[in-house]
Amino acid sequence: MIGLQQVVKSFGLALVGTMHPRMLWLSLRPFLIVSILWGCLIWLTWTPALEMLSIFLTNSIFTSWIQDGLIWAGFENARAWIAPLFFVMLIIPLITISLLVFIAFTTVPAIVNIVARQAGYQGLEIKRGGGFWGSLVYTLWSALLCLVLVILTLPVWWLPPLVAVLPPLLWGWLTMRLMSYDVLAKHASSQERDLLLEKYRWPLLCMGIASGMLGAVPTFFWATSALALVLFPIVSFVALWIYSLIFVFAALWFSHFLLDALKTLRQQELDKALTVETRVIDLELPYHG
Repeated sequence: MIGLQQVVKSFGLALVGTMHPRMLWLSLRPFLIVSILWGCLIWLTWTPALEMLSIFLTNSIFTSWIQDGLIWAGFENARAWIAPLFFVMLIIPLITISLLVFIAFTTVPAIVNIVARQAGYQGLEIKRGGGFWGSLVYTLWSALLCLVLVILTLPVWWLPPLVAVLPPLLWGWLTMRLMSYDVLAKHASSQERDLLLEKYRWPLLCMGIASGMLGAVPTFFWATSALALVLFPIVSFVALWIYSLIFVFAALWFSHFLLDALKTLRQQELDKALTVETRVIDLELPYHG
């Protein structure tokens, strides 16, 4: 049974593997594509989005109290920067989720193939329990659920303790779901995948949360620093590359752990089948007293 030792072992292998030039390139490629797409979108929508958001924050009974409270606390210029800050906080989860989904589709399969070619997994049979459309539906549904959770919890992200707790939990949960499915999609059957995800639910969740905690570092700085607001374009690109590198590390971590778990599961099933076959042969042999 794979336990803490294998979690730590796969963590070490992933940490070393992330520093490989090929993995650094695999983290840079989705970062560049997502950065260009979101950069163009933000550039086109920045002014009208801020105007609409400013009107909403001023007129809505649900958010006007935030501005009034900041002005009462002595931040007379709150109306000038509250709308940009809200816009940044709204756009962060969208960018992060889109990056994770993009990496799940374009980068994780390549990482799994690289890990599978290593000595310990070369003989692993490919059963293709998950196809493109199954992965697409699973990914979009998981991303939608995560986005709903983000929207529901976003108002309390302003509280200092929660801004360091909620993002790791949300990103960790989404990372666990996407990485676990995509890592096993090629090599495991659907029955093997369901069995492994059920058997190692808690280790996988802990791995996802740990990855989310690493990703919370740029989130915390992004959401709480006035410098991040002033230098939003530069800070956002740096933080986005850190996200991309962490997601690649998570893909390596889950790949090493789950492929080893799949190998162990099949070996156990083979040993069990050989044991049953041996017992049947022993029963069929004539007894000579």
